[in-house]
Amino acid sequence: MEHLVSSWYNDRSLPESYILPPKDRPGILSLGKNIPVVDLGAHDQNDILQQILEASQEFGMFQVINHGVPSNLIDEAMGVFKEFHALSAADKAIETSKDPDKSCYMYTSSHNYATEKFHFWRDGLLHHCNPLEKYIQFWPEKPPKYREVVAIYTAELRKVGFRILEFIAQGLGLNPDHFSSELGENQILLVNHYPPCPDPSLTLGFPKHRDPVVINILLQSDVYGLEVFKDEEWIGVEPIPYGFVATLGSLMQVHTSSQALTIYNIVLLNL
Repeated sequence: MEHLVSSWYNDRSLPESYILPPKDRPGILSLGKNIPVVDLGAHDQNDILQQILEASQEFGMFQVINHGVPSNLIDEAMGVFKEFHALSAADKAIETSKDPDKSCYMYTSSHNYATEKFHFWRDGLLHHCNPLEKYIQFWPEKPPKYREVVAIYTAELRKVGFRILEFIAQGLGLNPDHFSSELGENQILLVNHYPPCPDPSLTLGFPKHRDPVVINILLQSDVYGLEVFKDEEWIGVEPIPYGFVATLGSLMQVHTSSQALTIYNIVLLNL
């Protein structure tokens, strides 16, 4: 836990190990207005299907609104996540070491911290969510409402993910439950924390990567930081209040014979 950024940073200068080579540093971009936004609450289901399919094939990602997850639940979840990341390093260690099989743990930068040449400015809490009755016993008990709120929140996210996957399956001529029946067992929650960075022009929250999943449902904060790589350029994703970003991971491409596009993304930082 001593390596967690939140354990040692204190408005001091950026350590050398976090300063990326110039070619890997973030550039200055305008926010992307052309990232598709899909209204899951629209009445025309065929239109929703077409929008999702086109966005999946062209961008490999899109934002969703009117998805059915209550805004007050999103606020509660964000609240307990912030409370958890504000705990002391000692408390975090206790709260994430209950399972000997490490279904719940914390890490910093990436899973390759010990061997990577450069580090990235983030701390992450990761835990399995499904089946709930198996894993909830290993989740943090601090803050006190963590398990209660996150159990409801992740169940709602699961519904959103399955609904999107049903549309994609139908659009590809597959059974609607193709993805949920074959790949619906696993659900993992990753809560990233990016402390204020003394010089965000020199480092990243996370480097260029593809998510090794079928679908990733991402909640951005109200601060811009996510970028996606398309047509040989980086596009900034403008946050939509209470909207989710759905990105298709590398496993989607495997299961759709490359009919759906997977994208690279990075995470920028702020002061």
